[in-house]
Amino acid sequence: MIDWKKSLIPPSATVRDAVEALDKSSTQIALVADENGQLKGVITDGDIRRGLLVGKNLESPAAEIMETNFFSASEHDDQSALLATMREQEFRQVPLLDDENRIVGLRTLMDITAPQKKNNWVILMAGGLGQRLRPLTEDCPKPLLTVGGKPLLKTIVDQFVEHGFKQFYISVNYRAEMVEDYFGDGSKHGVEIRYLREDKQLGTAGAVGLMPEEMDTPVFVMNGDLLTRVDFPGMLAFHKEQKARATMAVRRFDIQVPYGVVNVENNIITHLEEKPTHKFFVNAGIYILDPDIVASIPKDEYLDMPTLFSQLMAKGETTAAFPIHEYWMDIGRKQDFDQANFDYDLHFHMKEEC
Repeated sequence: MIDWKKSLIPPSATVRDAVEALDKSSTQIALVADENGQLKGVITDGDIRRGLLVGKNLESPAAEIMETNFFSASEHDDQSALLATMREQEFRQVPLLDDENRIVGLRTLMDITAPQKKNNWVILMAGGLGQRLRPLTEDCPKPLLTVGGKPLLKTIVDQFVEHGFKQFYISVNYRAEMVEDYFGDGSKHGVEIRYLREDKQLGTAGAVGLMPEEMDTPVFVMNGDLLTRVDFPGMLAFHKEQKARATMAVRRFDIQVPYGVVNVENNIITHLEEKPTHKFFVNAGIYILDPDIVASIPKDEYLDMPTLFSQLMAKGETTAAFPIHEYWMDIGRKQDFDQANFDYDLHFHMKEEC
């Protein structure tokens, strides 16, 4: 049972506090309530992502992204009728209020229904050489390295399964037989798994071109060396809301210049800025592609995802950026691998000995 009280934050909270409340409660909502329990507003996962896209940061006041026009229900309402409304209106969370408009509970679709099975295929990239992680990858492909007591790729599959995804393609090349031996056809893991076999390195998009069949729903593509708690259904909903043809998960990355920056024009100092911070969104290695985009990828040709997105933008296609605030780690170096093992118990609760 979800502990909704972990979702509570005060009106003075920051966006960071809202993110922590979402993570602690697993409800994907923060409830902004005063000291008397009066509900002042709600902050959903989508509100946070939209705020990040328009320049808010984790230290911004949560009130700046708070939604005050929200749907709520009475604690006395019939629960079956409420569930029907939630399904019809696609509400993932509904606060329950008493007769004094004080928050007394929270209903979520996760709380009262099992995750609905998704018919979207997930393509996981597991064919890389993992050269920066040698000697760990000399006899083992990077996606099968043990993190938190089980192979990294198994954790990725489990994360998708937790949200109702059951159909996977795994792109393999280096030590392909080890990946196929571990996962097989997926039946022992309760999923369906097929393989895209790269005879040569094709890149993150080029491997998608090996798909043997046409899709009829958007397809997830994800690097097989990521440890993350990204909300995959939320990303899929975002892709549809944006009417995007392709969506890329992005992560905020800040770089602080360690010196005072001097702007000069014609030998005249025009501006001084002490140790400025430059803010960027970086590619997080998780994508959603519409079916016809998948079908358009050339067969057996090298193509990486940034190039594919650049081609789509040049054609005027809508490409969306989905900002993530959840835990995310790209395990590319030995220090990343060590950090991921240290972080695992803090962010993941499913452990399995291999």
